[in-house]
Amino acid sequence: MIDPLPWLILLPLFWGTAAFLLGPGRGAALACTGTLAQLFLCGWLAVSLAGHERVYEIGGWTAPLGIELLVDGLSVIILCLVQIVALPVAMYAQAYFSVHEEGVKFFWPLLGYLLAGMNALLLSADLFNLYVALELVSLSAVGLVASKGAPQNIAAALRYLLATLLGSGAYLLGVALFYGAYGTVSMSLIGAMVDANAPNAIKLAAGLMVAGLMLKTALFPFHFWLPPAHGGASAPVSALLSALVIKVSFYLIVRLWTGILMPIVPTMAAQLCGLLGALAILWGSFQALRQTRLKMLIAYSTVAQIGYLFLFFPLAVQSMPLDTQSAFQGVVLQALAHGLAKAAMFAAAGALILSTDSDEIAQLGGVSSHLPMPLFTFGLAGVTLMGLPPTSGFLAKWLLIDGALSSGQWAWIVIIISGGLFTAAYVFKVLRHAFVQVGQSKFFRPLPAMIEWPAFFLAVASVGLGLGGNVILKILGNTT
Repeated sequence: MIDPLPWLILLPLFWGTAAFLLGPGRGAALACTGTLAQLFLCGWLAVSLAGHERVYEIGGWTAPLGIELLVDGLSVIILCLVQIVALPVAMYAQAYFSVHEEGVKFFWPLLGYLLAGMNALLLSADLFNLYVALELVSLSAVGLVASKGAPQNIAAALRYLLATLLGSGAYLLGVALFYGAYGTVSMSLIGAMVDANAPNAIKLAAGLMVAGLMLKTALFPFHFWLPPAHGGASAPVSALLSALVIKVSFYLIVRLWTGILMPIVPTMAAQLCGLLGALAILWGSFQALRQTRLKMLIAYSTVAQIGYLFLFFPLAVQSMPLDTQSAFQGVVLQALAHGLAKAAMFAAAGALILSTDSDEIAQLGGVSSHLPMPLFTFGLAGVTLMGLPPTSGFLAKWLLIDGALSSGQWAWIVIIISGGLFTAAYVFKVLRHAFVQVGQSKFFRPLPAMIEWPAFFLAVASVGLGLGGNVILKILGNTT
């Protein structure tokens, strides 16, 4: 029987390479077929997990000599998010680039390599292979940002490249310190050796690795590279970067923090993460309200929404099993809700911009009559980000609030509620302009249906996930 674990990495590498060999701008059908197959493999993996983790030894060699792949409840959930977002975005991109070819030249091979890197990161079980996967993800993402070729996109890509190389360098230095101290990079072996009396070199390694990953996740104040990269890229690229790329970096922080780093992470570090998360929510929301361009507003919204993820650290209770904690359940659901909603929001924004030929929010007048589906999609995704019931965003924020109540940390509740109100303000800022009526002389370019429907599916999924949250929590019970 075919094991889905290695094929989730190999398959996107194969079709990404095939798309490159087909030539510039070609490979859309390969990508859509490949992402559909990956979604099937991921669903198969989730069903077969059956209450325990799974380890796959490449070539039959065990650690530390061999390379191991590992999947548990947390990793399979984020794997499913990657494939569920990638398939409709690929379908959307095919229609989008048929209308607007700018940026399509190497989109399909880079998409394959990006997905291969993310899947490898989510399945890797040793620190060095995680570094390799991080580099594949980061370089593919930089290439996608630069693919439009305009001077501002090249500048944003170079800034992104600088940030990601700094983050990767810090992470790799931490890996070297771990290897020097313990003679292995296997997370299972290191986890058995790290304790509260670990040498100072290991504490330094932990700080370097977490700081490097925070830079890659664009946590405030390390977010300087994100708005120009996400706001200036083509709409399919923006959707992928915001929905998925920053999530896998955050996943790795959680995996390390709750795994090999747990015995040496001080309480003060968790509170600092929470403080930076709170500042991200407030600063990102304030900046989103100030924007006059639609995609820049959504990009700063991403900066704000990242902040919710980092509230997990001060709310986590080390003495309790991870999968039973409200804070852990809430942060996973927040990652899923944001991934689905933000992909839908960027895709809907791309449709609005294509039709009106403008990224200015003030130029959206009349789209409520001419483009009701993309506007409804944008609003529905916004409802999820606000955290209104019955969306997944509501369930995620409720669980985070429950974690704050259980631990007696009331200040975080004020931040969570304030963030929801700020989100409502900048979402309704866009909707207010969209419902302004304009004269009949304004031209709206007609759009293919496949530009509108994938985004709508993602927005509906972000709402529907709130009704099926128990399934996610059940799978999380398989987390190590």
